[in-house]
Order: sequence, then structure tokens, then C-alpha cells
Amino acid sequence: MVVFPNAKINLGLNILSKRDDGYHELETCFYPVQWQEALEIIEAKETKVTITGITIPGDGDNIILKAYNLLKASFALPAVNIHLHKSIPIGAGLGGGSADAAFTLTLLNTLFNLGLPDDELMKFAVSLGADCPFFIKNKPMLATGIGEKLSDVELNFSDKHIVLVYPDIHISTKEAYSGIIPKKPIIGIRSILEEKEISEWKNLLKNDFEFSLFKSYPILDEIKQQLYDCGAVYASMSGSGSCMYGIFEQSPQINFPDSFRIWSGKL
Repeated sequence: MVVFPNAKINLGLNILSKRDDGYHELETCFYPVQWQEALEIIEAKETKVTITGITIPGDGDNIILKAYNLLKASFALPAVNIHLHKSIPIGAGLGGGSADAAFTLTLLNTLFNLGLPDDELMKFAVSLGADCPFFIKNKPMLATGIGEKLSDVELNFSDKHIVLVYPDIHISTKEAYSGIIPKKPIIGIRSILEEKEISEWKNLLKNDFEFSLFKSYPILDEIKQQLYDCGAVYASMSGSGSCMYGIFEQSPQINFPDSFRIWSGKL
């Protein structure tokens, strides 16, 4: 059985405070985009994970295997062969690894008739990563806490186009947070998204990571400005990574270096 884990973008990202456990309280909106990879799971004699496409750093104890072992600890799962064709860039703020983990949970649930409702799957998912539960729902959601507390948000951009620009820069979560000074915004993300026109977002909807990361990587600010120059109604960094995106009323004509990875499509 094959599924297609997709990426996400962040519409706004406010880092509100640092918790005693070292994590940060945040506010953001996760929005799914259809930059996809392929995940196949079949029953087998022994469990094995193979990965093609983009190389994933590490010793093979990746998040997909962690998701399988997490369910196996509670259910009598058979051995499986898992194959992932990786195409969503790593360290880009697009949530590719979290999507892979969440889709592994939902695929195992379907494949072996575990009967777990979404709420139960989300409890498993949160132990794999703060944004993993979002990919169980995989629809626009306002996220608070460390990203695991989700609530519905009224958004429909089906008539909009998006361009994602990845300049082949890997930014670790540790690096991104090192430049953050937590603060509470004057106006919350839900109010902006649900009460303001998208044409007003440019001066209201912020990603707190941009302020420090643009100093370290000026090319990111240049990409953002180029997206606006191409007609974007809103442009931003996604998450804590290096992928920039622009939302357009119509499919734009863009020109970025061949070394950049570009994805575009309908939202």
C-alpha cells in the first residue's frame, strides 16, 4: 500500500515564551501543501526500511522506524518492509520528517485494521514530534503549546497559487532557536487569518525566525523580496527552516538559480 506524505507551511509563527522544560510556547497556523513524497509499506518476513531520493542523515534509526516500533509496542504488528522516496528537503521548515512519521502511523492503522481513531493516532504522533499530530488531520489548523495543541481555523485558499523556494540551505532547529527572543504579539495569528484580508498580512503576519536568520542568511530575505516583486500577495519563511514561499492570485513567472529547488501549485 502506498501513500504520499505532503509538506506544510507555517502561516505566521510567534515564539511566545520559553518553558521550564527547555521547549518554547508558540503560536502558528499549519497549512498543508502538496509537495509530496512516496511511502510504501508491505508485510514481510523481517522489518526493513529503505530510502531513495534525498539522503537522510543518521544511522537508520529514523522517524519512520520509530513510528512503526511505537505502534508495535502496543499492537501485534507483523514485520514489514518500508520504502520511502524522499523528495521534501530536510531542514527546510516543511515538516517532511513529521509527515513521514504521521503517514506511517495512519498507513499501519489502515493496513492492519487497528481501528484507531484520529484522536488516538494523534496521541501516538505527539511522542514522535510536536508537529506530527497535524499531519494526522492534514488540514489548516491553528497550533499552540509546542505545536501539538491544534484547533480548527477557517481558511480556504483553493483559488490561490503557491511557490516554494528552497535555496539548498539546511537550518537546524537548534540554530534557529538560538537567535530567538520570545515575545507576545500585539495581535494573534487567528485574528489576522480570520479577520484580515490576505493583502494586509504583509505587515501583520510575522515569522519570528526571520529576524535572526535573515542576518545569518541574507539570501533568504532576497528570495522573499523577489517573491513580492513577482506579485506575491504574501511571502514568508516556513517554520524554522530555510524554505521561503509566496502566495499568488495567479500562477507567476519566476526566475531563480538552477541550484534552488522550486515547487509550485494550487493551495
